[in-house]
Amino acid sequence: MTGDEGVERRWGVGELARATGLTVRALHHYDEIGLVPASERTGAGHRRYTEGDLRRLYRVCALRGLGLSLEEIGSVLARPVDDVSALRAVLVGQLAHLDERATRVARLRTRISGLLSRLDTSGTPDPEQLTTTLEMISMLDEHYTREQQELMAGRRAALGPEAIESMKLEWFGLAQRIRQLQEDGVPVDDPRVQELTGRWDEIGSAFHGGDPAIVAAADAAYEGSKGAVDRQLGWPEGSDLVDYVKRAREVRS
Repeated sequence: MTGDEGVERRWGVGELARATGLTVRALHHYDEIGLVPASERTGAGHRRYTEGDLRRLYRVCALRGLGLSLEEIGSVLARPVDDVSALRAVLVGQLAHLDERATRVARLRTRISGLLSRLDTSGTPDPEQLTTTLEMISMLDEHYTREQQELMAGRRAALGPEAIESMKLEWFGLAQRIRQLQEDGVPVDDPRVQELTGRWDEIGSAFHGGDPAIVAAADAAYEGSKGAVDRQLGWPEGSDLVDYVKRAREVRS
């Protein structure tokens, strides 16, 4: 990577972008947040990257390829090169996230295989089957950022499968009881609604820590797939249970 002997090569931001496949905007962002700052500037103020900068950028791209967030990458790079504890911690969390994602993908794979079998035996699947499959696909990535998915995966790993299954069963029971109160026309400020929806949010917090952005994403995920959820719970479509819970939440706040 050197030009004349003894002279270290330099790259402008555009040249480095072309060489690495990154965008100039990404390199600017990495510089601005201190992840891969350009070591030098020209007299006109343009960024100049050294071979050391290029090696650091390579590490960033490699860690990014493993699915780490920029914040996590910064933590890893802040440690000495031979200190693996920071990398180990983020990789454990990432592995938990990938395991959870693999489970969801496996369920989706089973459903798609079933649709293919139906095509081979009895023709086109019915519209409801296709709709449910499409909803499952869209829910994999649409509503949660990578960082949110990683945070929730870490919390699930900490809870353990037994606790998660117990909470799922409790949540299902809560949903049924809240739905019944909704059907009976009970107002959201009724103590019974407040108690049940309060526990609903407590269970949710066990998975997302009460992060308002994740709560909003979860509500949006339901809105985007409530037809499938309502069918799974045996409710008539358009029950708007989450809207009922949100209104109860507003009363508490």
